[in-house]
Amino acid sequence: MKTLLKFAIFIFVCSSYAQQNSKIYDIIHNVSADRIEEDIRQLAGFGTRNTFSDTISETRGIGAARRWIKAEFDEISKACGGCLEVFYHRTMVTTDMGRRVPKDAEVVNVVAILRGTQNPNSYVMMSADIDSRASDTQDFTTDAPGANDNASGMAGTIEAARVLSKYKFKNSIAFVGLSGEEQGLFGGQFLAKYAKENNWNIIGIFNNDMIGNIQGIDGVIDNRSFRIFSEAHNPTETERERVMKRYYGGEVDGESRQLARYIHKTVNTYMPEMNPMMIYRLDRFGRGGHHKPFNDLGFPGIRIMEAHENYIWQHQDVRVENGIEYGDVVEHVNFDYAKKLTAVNAINLASLGWAPLKPENVEIGGAVQPSTTLKWKKSDDSNVKGYKIYWRDTTSPTWQYSRYVGNVNEFTLKNIVIDNYLFGVVAVGENGFESVVSFPSGILR
Repeated sequence: MKTLLKFAIFIFVCSSYAQQNSKIYDIIHNVSADRIEEDIRQLAGFGTRNTFSDTISETRGIGAARRWIKAEFDEISKACGGCLEVFYHRTMVTTDMGRRVPKDAEVVNVVAILRGTQNPNSYVMMSADIDSRASDTQDFTTDAPGANDNASGMAGTIEAARVLSKYKFKNSIAFVGLSGEEQGLFGGQFLAKYAKENNWNIIGIFNNDMIGNIQGIDGVIDNRSFRIFSEAHNPTETERERVMKRYYGGEVDGESRQLARYIHKTVNTYMPEMNPMMIYRLDRFGRGGHHKPFNDLGFPGIRIMEAHENYIWQHQDVRVENGIEYGDVVEHVNFDYAKKLTAVNAINLASLGWAPLKPENVEIGGAVQPSTTLKWKKSDDSNVKGYKIYWRDTTSPTWQYSRYVGNVNEFTLKNIVIDNYLFGVVAVGENGFESVVSFPSGILR
């Protein structure tokens, strides 16, 4: 009996390890807190990165900051034999575009693409905001170092590019610095529109906005927890899709929510010391981030950020009042924590970069039946090993159960009653990496 128990434990352990990939652990190990600190200090050292600040100086203002970011991407590309396509994405904003636009100016994003070998027009993206602000959004001369908001996210994006540039991926990975966030998410709006016009297939965008603070305004100090904000459903859904949810479910199963679940699972697998918190909301209460413009056009996107914000250290002039230190300065950033959240991004970028594209045309059936049947379109990808069906209790935030069903396009789960669960399908690559879950969009008749 003891021998059988030991054998069972051995099989369980082996099967668990089989789902992991050593390259992911290498990526985690290679993320450097020292390099992130150096880059945060450099970005904060530009004085202010307000969207309307100096563009001529080499040492101060948004112009100097974006040129430095592009130079960093160029240097990374040079080290990997020109593996990154680095470019500026420029658009004008004018005073009639909102009360936070004090003068006409150019909004400039910096983009670096690690082109995929198999699906070059399919992108998984990591973004961060270049710009910073003082107490008054329209004040573009006062110092606004923006060390955490958002030099931390930008430094993490650059570091992820450094680490992942050592690998080749099936899908393209884009590392993006977005501008004009504090004035109305302009950089994201313009890049999302550009992606739509150029028919980019965006697998998902990870918006990183404040990933360096561990001491919250609530008094909590926490260097392990972080939040993943995701919208419940696609805001571009049709009336038919809305009606289907009433009868078939899926109120919390939009593409952005599946992306959040993917990140949650990857972190639990490879970084179990971390505590990913899935927040069922587009962003913080009544607020927005640079993933929203992508969501607005139907692209899946989420926000990754610290769990406990400190509001006296963000969106504030640097000053001391009544013994309280205000301002977003480098001294308040925890570089080891920023390293952890950078690693969270990097391993998910890599996992999706190596994974097949998700199944299409997933349909489900099983009403008044003892079993549930799913059907999908088989991929043309020759590196797809097969497919896996996931299901969960209707009240569970994450996928609880799964079954690998082989390289088929239809499968029936015997004695799994459709009424009691929600279902999805993923494509599994020969390398073991899985796509994001595809939630059924049609009903089998």
